[in-house]
This record gives sequence, structure tokens and C-alpha cells, in this order.
Amino acid sequence: MRELADAVERLARDIPGAVDVAVEAQANIPTVRVHFDQAELARFGLPSGAAAEAMRTAFVGLEVGQVFEGQLAFPLVLRYPEEVQRDLESIRRTRIDTPSGARVPLGAVATVREDRGPNFISRENGQRKIVVAANVAGRDLRSVVDGIRQAVDVGVELPLGYSIEYGGQFESEAAASRRLLWLGLTVVAGVLVLLAAAFRSLGDAVIIMINLPLALIGGAIGVFASGGVLSVASIIGFIALFGIATRNGIMLISHIRHLLEEEGETSLQRAVVRGARERLVPILMTALAAGLALVPLALSGSHPGAELEAPMAVVILFGLLSATVLNMLVVPIAYLRFSRSRR
Repeated sequence: MRELADAVERLARDIPGAVDVAVEAQANIPTVRVHFDQAELARFGLPSGAAAEAMRTAFVGLEVGQVFEGQLAFPLVLRYPEEVQRDLESIRRTRIDTPSGARVPLGAVATVREDRGPNFISRENGQRKIVVAANVAGRDLRSVVDGIRQAVDVGVELPLGYSIEYGGQFESEAAASRRLLWLGLTVVAGVLVLLAAAFRSLGDAVIIMINLPLALIGGAIGVFASGGVLSVASIIGFIALFGIATRNGIMLISHIRHLLEEEGETSLQRAVVRGARERLVPILMTALAAGLALVPLALSGSHPGAELEAPMAVVILFGLLSATVLNMLVVPIAYLRFSRSRR
């Protein structure tokens, strides 16, 4: 396992973005290995379990009672003194009782030798494990993990019974991204249904929803400008941005409809131009107010504690810019084009 972990560590160090790659610290400590000779045990009529139990009693200890001192109880343990345990020859001379009554030294029925072993063995779900850990810098978490996974699949051949599992923060990020994606799609569909019911027109609702890709353009530019890392905070920023962009479309389309239905404007083109002109200032003011509030958050990206707010603010800020500008150009043209077709 340690050889496989070292091989994984060497491959992970070459992946761009993977930093502080290290194998779980594990030190070898001196141990005593006892290997029983089954033939010799059988010659003396001694089961291997009994011999092992005698070894455990002599060197690990067996609790045979309790000692009370006032209200405190201490276990009374039977075992060899520590100075005997340090001497390998004393271990070999340890006498073991046999069923016939004879006492044979441990060295006659077992091989006793010095060895070295790990100071601890980690286990999870009943299986031994060793951890190769890494941090991520300069790249998004998922691409680094995907790069490590591809390198390990090609460069490490696992023996039968061994497996590699990838865990950590990226699992939570992937689960949160999937959940936000499905929730976002559900919310968009729900908003479309509500807009169609409010305007009593599926066409108007679809035209209002054109603001979503318009906002997506600026948000994507913001993600690229801030390092190209699409995090959970950035996804939340996109969701908030879509809500603001939809609001701008509602303000524009509802005013155009008001001019046509309430104020008696007979020309569709004049209604669209007038509605866009009259709603320009309100839309700019709402976008400017939100944008100015987000500027301090967007500029605090390198400060501690701003890891979540800064990516979200950058996405909303850039998305507001593209959505506001394109909303005043694309949405009126789309409304004029498709409303003429419907009329």
C-alpha cells in the first residue's frame, strides 16, 4: 500500500494545480515477530491458539483481578516485567506449558526475530487504507481531480484486491453543483410558467426569458476574468443574476404592453421605441444601484473571508452589465419581430 501511495504521489505532483501533495505520515517502529512451527507444536500436542495465548499473557498481559484503593479500582495484570520483554533471548526462553505437563521454551516451537512495522494502520469499512492528500491552487478543484484520476488510471497498476477512491471537498462541490443545476432549471421553468400566466402570453414570457442568455454572456466573462474557476459561489451568482435580468425584461415588456393596451398607442414600432426609451432610466438605475453595492465585494477577492462573496459578486456585476445593455437592444427588437408575426 505504501508503494502504491508513493506512486500516486509522484503522479499527482505533476498535475498542474495540485500543491502540498503528501502521503499519510507513517513511521516504522521496531517489533518482534513470532512465527509458530506447526509441526513442532503438533509433536508436543500443543494447539497454536494455546501457544499464542501464552505469548499474549506473557508479553501483552492478562487481567486476572482488580485492586481497590479507596473508591478507585485498578486492573491487576499478569505479565512479564518490561526488562524481560526487551531481551530477544529472554523471549525465546519463555516456557510454555504442554498438555503432557512438560514445559518447552518458545524458541523450540517458534521462530522469534526482530522486525519493523508501521506505527499505525488506518482502516475504513473494515479495509486498510492509506491517504494521499493534496491541496488545489490556481485551478478549479474538479479539473485537478480529473487530471489526477486520469494519470493514476494510466500510470498505476493495482494488484488484485486493491482500489483507489477519491474523496474530500470536491465530492461536496460536485453534489452541490448538481443540486444547484437541477434547482436552477426547475426555477427557470417555474418562472416561465408564472410569466406566461401573468402576461397571458407564452410568447411574451419567452421574450422576457431572452434576458437569461444575455446575462449569461457577462457572467461567463466575469468567471473568466476572475481566474476561470466555476465554483459553487459562482453558480449562486448566476441564479441571482438571472432573477435581476428577468426583472429588467418584465419592466420593459410590461410598459410596452401598457402603451398598447392602456394608452391607445396604435403603432407597434412606436410603442416599442417609446417603451424602451421610457424604461431606460429606471432599468439603468436599478442595475447601477445593484452594481455599486457589489463593487466592494468584487474587489475583496484576495481578502480572507471573501472566498464566497467575491466570485458571486463578480458574476452578478459582469452579468448586470451585459444584461442591461443587451436588454435595451435585443429584447425590443425581438418583441417587435415576434409580436408582428403574432398580430
